[in-house]
Amino acid sequence: MATGAPDAAVPEPAIPGQRVLDLLDKAIDLQTPLVRKNIARARQRNPEATPEQVIRGLERMYVTALAGTGAAVGGTAAAPGVGTGIALALSAGEALSSLELSALFALSIAEVHGVPIDEVERRRTIVMGILLGGSGTATISKVAERTGQHWGRQVVAKVPIETLRQINKVLGKNFITKYGTKQGIIVLGRVAPFGIGAVIGGGANAAIGTLSVRAGRRAFGPPPTSWPGA
Repeated sequence: MATGAPDAAVPEPAIPGQRVLDLLDKAIDLQTPLVRKNIARARQRNPEATPEQVIRGLERMYVTALAGTGAAVGGTAAAPGVGTGIALALSAGEALSSLELSALFALSIAEVHGVPIDEVERRRTIVMGILLGGSGTATISKVAERTGQHWGRQVVAKVPIETLRQINKVLGKNFITKYGTKQGIIVLGRVAPFGIGAVIGGGANAAIGTLSVRAGRRAFGPPPTSWPGA
């Protein structure tokens, strides 16, 4: 009887949209160590600033930076000699930059509010919940079986890690659908010629940033009146 070669390991099929979640995790991992430095820089600009003033400053910087990255890629795509393939590659890299900015913003706001970000599942819930906006809030409240305002305080800071894992599984599927589709549309818009891409890229990113700011305010509620230990 002929003996065949040992069966080769069959690779697991790729999960649709997994690349989007991989980019998200990479962005969170890269930005988490920078959260406290980000807040410290904001406070250095005005040592007398209250938590609310620091948060408003972080919101403005986030929206401005996000709009700037989209406009820069859109403007590059319109430059003479830049092919669509190169423009798409630039825009794919900008998607990671946008996620990094969003992760840094969301985690910085949580830190100012005193919400713990010391565990990866908490960080994922915070970032995806804010980027998904209203649908993220609904998912978190439903899975956690808790109602009320300000899920950032009521859920992320208090529910068990196992519950957060369940929340993040649902959020992850929604994130792939909503963020992946949204980014795909924006990417195609950015490669439009004659400078139109810069307008589309900057405007779309600014709109996403503004929605994330609103979601952050709903997630955590009113800022603390003073800094811890003050």
